[in-house]
Amino acid sequence: MIEVKNLTKKFGKITAVDNISFTVNKGEIVGFLGPNGAGKSTSMNIMTGFISATEGTVTIDGYDILEEPEKAKKQIGYLPENPPVYSDMTVTEYLEFVCDLKGVKKSERQEMIGDILRTVRLSEVRKRIIKNLSKGYRQRVGLAQAIVGYPGLLILDEPTVGLDPGQVLEMREVIRNLGEKHTVILSSHILQEVNAVCDRIIIINKGRIVADSPAERLSDGIVGNRVYIEAKTDKESLEELLTSLPDVKSFTADEKGDISSAECVGDEGCDIRESLFDLFSSKGIALLVIKPVDMSLEEIFMNVINGSLEEEEIAAEAAIKAEEKASENNEDISAGEDSAEGEDAADSEDSTEGEDAADSDDSAEGEDIADGEDSVADDDSADMNDKAKEDGEDDGNL
Repeated sequence: MIEVKNLTKKFGKITAVDNISFTVNKGEIVGFLGPNGAGKSTSMNIMTGFISATEGTVTIDGYDILEEPEKAKKQIGYLPENPPVYSDMTVTEYLEFVCDLKGVKKSERQEMIGDILRTVRLSEVRKRIIKNLSKGYRQRVGLAQAIVGYPGLLILDEPTVGLDPGQVLEMREVIRNLGEKHTVILSSHILQEVNAVCDRIIIINKGRIVADSPAERLSDGIVGNRVYIEAKTDKESLEELLTSLPDVKSFTADEKGDISSAECVGDEGCDIRESLFDLFSSKGIALLVIKPVDMSLEEIFMNVINGSLEEEEIAAEAAIKAEEKASENNEDISAGEDSAEGEDAADSEDSTEGEDAADSDDSAEGEDIADGEDSVADDDSADMNDKAKEDGEDDGNL
């Protein structure tokens, strides 16, 4: 009936819904649970087309909520946490107004309104002004407007908020009856209500789905195997026996008369009943009761939420360690670069010194050559002078 695929919604830097996916089949009543700020209402607003998603798609009975909004929304009946009712209208006037909004044919309205009033048990107050009704009745009027047009999917956000215990019980029965003709997604903080009404439960925390399974199997694999036992022995002996059994992670023992009892928790996926039976048989102690213990929805909810928080803490610690390691690597790289620069500078200085020395040698050699040339020139000049002098003397003698 509805398929949510890779749905993400961001408000600036805040991720309200983080890549969630699930499918709800026709005829299912699904509980949508989570603590405050988990992303439930945001998800519902996206599913009903009130706001758009940052990423992902929502398909209602084959119609994309963004690409074919009119066809998709005809399949949806939505009850927000605060019912959108006009308090100055009578119940019947208001439902006729909703029929106008939803395009219900006039020939079908009276029969539809009568059927809906009977379904949500409002027939006796149909002519009363809505503002004069009790909170429970106003909530039912909000539910009635969601049913107008007989949509295949009903999305109910906190339908029993503010109701007294009697009204809550009546609303639960109404929702169960609606499940016979409609697919229902029910968001609530009241865990007993979800457990009493829903076939399947989805738990969301910090924008992510942390559990999704039938209600009776939601506890599978969460805290391991839990067993309650009663044995004809004293409490101290019972505690010694249970402590000696490796498969038992923890237990809580009690004593009443000559019978002791204990609730034992085994390792995850381990059925400890056979081990317990063998242990007590070998010691000759009568084991009077041995039976599995079902977890309450509250225990399951807290285990799932705490488990997801622990995973986030582990992931955060891993991210911090990765950043620290990356920082250390960058420091090592920087140190290596500095060392390489130092070596290059030293090589450059050596090269410069070598070039200076070579230049000095070349200069010295040049100077020596020049000096040699100058000396030769002087010698040649002296020889020429001496020869000229001799010629002069020869001319004088002539």
